[in-house]
Amino acid sequence: QLEGNTYSRLDTERLIEFGQVAEGKDAFDTQMILNHKQAIEFLVHSPEQAVVSQDTIVALHALLSDGLMRDPAMCGRIRSRAVEIGGSVYLPVALPQRLEELFGIVVSMAAEIEDPFEQAFFLMVHLPYLQPFEDVNKRVSRLAANIPFIRHNLCPLSFIDVPQQAYVDAMIGVYELNQVDLLRDVFVWAYERSCQQYVAVQQSLVPPDILRLRYRQALGEVIATIVRNGKAATEASVLAVLPSTIQAEDREHFVQLVLKEFEGLHAGNAVRFGLRPLELLGWKSSQ
Repeated sequence: QLEGNTYSRLDTERLIEFGQVAEGKDAFDTQMILNHKQAIEFLVHSPEQAVVSQDTIVALHALLSDGLMRDPAMCGRIRSRAVEIGGSVYLPVALPQRLEELFGIVVSMAAEIEDPFEQAFFLMVHLPYLQPFEDVNKRVSRLAANIPFIRHNLCPLSFIDVPQQAYVDAMIGVYELNQVDLLRDVFVWAYERSCQQYVAVQQSLVPPDILRLRYRQALGEVIATIVRNGKAATEASVLAVLPSTIQAEDREHFVQLVLKEFEGLHAGNAVRFGLRPLELLGWKSSQ
């Protein structure tokens, strides 16, 4: 919503959980949400990637900007031309060599900050101010701000109920006055609100299946293999590609886990198993 997306929260949940595109919505909005989902999964499913580094920031941009850039080649690439900020007189650095140098400095400084809240806020201030990419900079900064929270096992930062104008005014304060006071207040309020939401969500969650956690990687590999081989999702096809890492006493439960995942598999969540939507659609049409 901070970026003008018109999906409601309920529409968003349906899109993410069931792959159901909301009626009357622009494809741009749908793509934006799916990009966020993929970028978040990139951080939480691979802890080794959840670090403050140039590679991670660039990867976040590539995921968040997929299908949304005028020039697709600029996804995950530092900009090589000047840009302007809508509604502001601020002009970011334009010289490509200087921009790359400053990008490296900002990320290096952020990586040296030990306090997770200070590190998160530093990224929220400096990435949009520098504007290292042609577009999608603020989205990158808000997700990058979650990296220290993920690494320290803290509540993630979301912006539920944050008024769009409050966030815009806060960023203009950074751009034009180099003042972070308003953005700081938005950041603190948003994090407090996030904690309240997170506690409520945790209380409503079903306890995780320990076996599923133990064999999470193997589960994804088996599902991807069956889909790519064009096989039907049956007990026999699962047993045919069962990894040797599955303990004998866990095999029956593991097979049922795989079959259950297939029941809820759709284009919106196939990325969890490294599958592209087109791969899944091709597999479904062949069954």
